[in-house]
Amino acid sequence: MELTPTGSVTFLPTAGTNAAARPLTPDATALAALAAGHDVVRQPLGEILPRLSAVLAVLIPHLAAAELSTHCAHSPFKVSGDTAPAARIGAADLEPLFLAGVPGEPWQGTAWIAGAERPVVAVMTDATPRGALLVLVREDGAAPVDAGALAVTQALWSLVTSHFDRLATEATPGALARSRAAADTRARVIAELGETHSAALTGLLGVLRSRRLDDTAARATATELAVSALIELRAEADRDKAVAEERADDAFGRLADALRALVRHSSVRLELAPPESVRHVAADVAHAARAIVRAVVLTVLEQETTTRVRVGWQITEQELRATVRDDGPGALSLCDLGSARVADRLDVLGGRLEVDAVPGWGTTVTAVVPLATPEAPASADPLRALGPRELQVLARLALGHRNRVIAQELHISESTVKFHVAKILTKLGVASRGEAAALFHAAA
Repeated sequence: MELTPTGSVTFLPTAGTNAAARPLTPDATALAALAAGHDVVRQPLGEILPRLSAVLAVLIPHLAAAELSTHCAHSPFKVSGDTAPAARIGAADLEPLFLAGVPGEPWQGTAWIAGAERPVVAVMTDATPRGALLVLVREDGAAPVDAGALAVTQALWSLVTSHFDRLATEATPGALARSRAAADTRARVIAELGETHSAALTGLLGVLRSRRLDDTAARATATELAVSALIELRAEADRDKAVAEERADDAFGRLADALRALVRHSSVRLELAPPESVRHVAADVAHAARAIVRAVVLTVLEQETTTRVRVGWQITEQELRATVRDDGPGALSLCDLGSARVADRLDVLGGRLEVDAVPGWGTTVTAVVPLATPEAPASADPLRALGPRELQVLARLALGHRNRVIAQELHISESTVKFHVAKILTKLGVASRGEAAALFHAAA
């Protein structure tokens, strides 16, 4: 189903149907908008923005669609589009439009998006408590959008965000589990990037404060640090988009480079003890270990009497042990490391933090990161093993819907529903649909 510039719509066949496309007359604009809204909100969560973009493309041709939605705690920023601008849009591009947006009053003009001034349509709604923004990025020289198209876009965006808000408020157990997992991952990524940023700023500050460098040398050194930091930030962002592994010695080498930049212009002597093992470790373990060590070293460097810091990694079959030892006053505690949220990051991976402080001799901080994140007990979340489509089937099964009804609602065949039901029973370890429904309601 697509809207047309004149206000009429064309319904396209959905999966599993043989209905021919049939146009509606212009006086059916309201019905068309409602049908468009229904078509969008029935999509899986990850497909809603792409489908909304496709629906609006006829009314408002655009290169990319982006949203900043405060109702979505684990993924407030999303982008849809296959064009070059889509790949370069960031949340920072949308923030000024979000702050300036007026709910119910779509705005069109130019804004700095994806590294250039581009024509955009910005639609703000207060259908959620803290508001939500939709931005359509258009081609240069695009004709202004008429008031009717803007009104339909506003109505659809308010409808979609209302649907989002309901899902956030009434989330099923499976959705909550996925949200928590995504939130943990996102928090870890943000923390790691923040520590990289903090390390870069600390290095720049060390250059500016140094009395050993003249102005020319200071500028050159600061520029080198800034360029390296930008490259590292972009590399970290790229790495966090993929599931990968790193050799332990290579992972430590990257950490060593970052730590040397921190102490390059200070009087603190840095000693490094790389791991003897060359085995591969999961990327998230390596990322976490580097971020934790950087955070601890930053805290250690704040002690005025510290002259030496030793950093080492040890790899065993089960865990990575990262140790930071200093010769400071020996007064550090877990509370002193709390501002860096070191313990919180370790909790995500099932690790632990140990602090051994000896007054007058120094402090040893040891972070232990399991090489494999322990699985949560099955009883804690019986729905954890189910995939997104299986959760959709189970939710309808728990309402007493038969296979035929579930197939119609999800636009799949009955045989596919039967296949999903069989997989659900196997994964949950139950023998009947009733037992599966009981587990679903118990988890709710």
